[in-house]
Amino acid sequence: MRVSQLFNVTLREAPAEAEVASHQLLVRAGFIRQLAAGIFSYLPLGRRTLTKIENIMREEMNAIGGQEMTMPVVHPADIWKETQRWYQIGTEMGRFKDKNNRDMVLAMTHEEVVADIVRKDIRSYRQLPRLIYHIQTKWRDDPRPRAGLIRVREFTMKDSYSLDADWEGLDKQYRAHYQAYFNIFHRCGIPVIAVKSDVGMMGGKMAHEYMYLTPIGEDTLVICDNCGYSANRQIAFFKKTPPPPEEPLPAEKVYTPEAKTIEALANYLQIPKQKTAKAVFMVATLPDDGGYKDTFIFAIVRGDMELNETKLANILKAKELRSATEEEIIATGAVPGYASPVGLKDVLVVVDDLIQQSPNLVAGANEEGYHLKNVNYGRDYSANIVADITAAQDGDACIRCGAPLRTARGVEVGNIFKLGTRYSDAMGCTFLDKDGVEKPIIMGSYGIGSGRLMACIAEEHHDDQGLIWPITVAPYEVEIVSLGGHQSEKVQTVADRLYQEFLDRGIEVLYDDRDESPGVKFMDADLIGIPIRLTVSERTVQQDAVEFKRRDQSEKRLVQLSEVYATVKHEIELLHQEIRSKVIEVPFEG
Repeated sequence: MRVSQLFNVTLREAPAEAEVASHQLLVRAGFIRQLAAGIFSYLPLGRRTLTKIENIMREEMNAIGGQEMTMPVVHPADIWKETQRWYQIGTEMGRFKDKNNRDMVLAMTHEEVVADIVRKDIRSYRQLPRLIYHIQTKWRDDPRPRAGLIRVREFTMKDSYSLDADWEGLDKQYRAHYQAYFNIFHRCGIPVIAVKSDVGMMGGKMAHEYMYLTPIGEDTLVICDNCGYSANRQIAFFKKTPPPPEEPLPAEKVYTPEAKTIEALANYLQIPKQKTAKAVFMVATLPDDGGYKDTFIFAIVRGDMELNETKLANILKAKELRSATEEEIIATGAVPGYASPVGLKDVLVVVDDLIQQSPNLVAGANEEGYHLKNVNYGRDYSANIVADITAAQDGDACIRCGAPLRTARGVEVGNIFKLGTRYSDAMGCTFLDKDGVEKPIIMGSYGIGSGRLMACIAEEHHDDQGLIWPITVAPYEVEIVSLGGHQSEKVQTVADRLYQEFLDRGIEVLYDDRDESPGVKFMDADLIGIPIRLTVSERTVQQDAVEFKRRDQSEKRLVQLSEVYATVKHEIELLHQEIRSKVIEVPFEG
């Protein structure tokens, strides 16, 4: 492709709203353009890179027995109502009515569609196992799109679905995906780790997320460097150390002016935070007589710990969970800043399991300016639910080996789920086994967002000048930069000949044939980030050579014209070898 004909405009400055490097560079280099919040167009360079990413996905899915298909973006709501997700998912779901006033859904994912196909087409165990996948548009109306392609509302996903006759078959397909996903990410040039995660709206028995570790990530991961334990903080477990036993002391009301936070309370009473009880107020949307209703939740954790909202939501089986307003708190009889469940009625109290083992804590007195010393669970108040509802923090003890945990930020680039019979049971997906017994089909679901993956590659591979694409996903393998302009016929002739030779020999080449200054051409080349750059100028032509430079290296060298093709072919193979060396077997962390 000649740059003079390329549908592309590079920018010297990034748009003001672009805060992360990948967003800035993909916009400046002309890979993407924003239409609205969380909605992007992929321009020709971006489309080429996206296609390469998606072809890597295809190759790895095909290698484990996947068969590609295409499913619709628009779904009748009836199938989502069958699985109850129509009612369980909140405002992120794109709902609308067709001209016949029927409820419709914009695809968030395709479990329901797969289940609808399967219940019509699968009848016998002889038709199992199967693995199907597609690469299709999705819509999730995220209230906070950010960071360019990292968090969007419209996106493209490779989602695959395994169908098995038994749980052993699901285990096999799940593990096959576990490794295939590592292969995909490593072939795309990004390092990832797999961590256990919450099943969320997908449901099922088990889930893993593939995380690209980066400070711009919104997910917090909990990692043990000693034994390898890793999990999303949403579900991470850790060893809780009970305090030394004490005899329960009589409760005592004490004056604590302006001590509305745990920090202020501990400082005022000169006690450690672990001797306090923290009240957290939430409103959960809970199942109720076939529908849902909002319920006030009074959660208690120790003052040195944090509430884990995902754990709390899972325990409650809540459709949604939000912080309570001050008015809602007051309506229960509690006093914001001085609240505790002592003396309250008609509230749903959930207590962290460590509270049971922590005697003589300081808790609110439900009176402005006062707290209660020596509050003991079981004597002074009780809970509707006692469970682990705290979040792991740096330095907490690993649940496996007891070593200190650390936290890191990450972007989720893929996920895999053991769905089991969640959708089969809801939608009647059954088969007859070899004994003629009807059984539910065992399902798995596996997804990768291709746009987010492209953004993470850009985050991992760039410098101050621009992008540095791995050879496997670069829009082109080689860029020819001609510095002769229209005034130098000899330079243009050499550049044109090289361009045609590469095209004829199957090398993917971008040719900057514009009548622009060398500075502009070099800045654009560095910004776009093609792996290999060949510069043709008066100086090089006089020496019967071209200047060769790899984008990921600072060195430049002259290569004779007679050796250019062989040199480029060799360097392309070296770049591929570097990628292949990173595609390794990864032990399964179940």
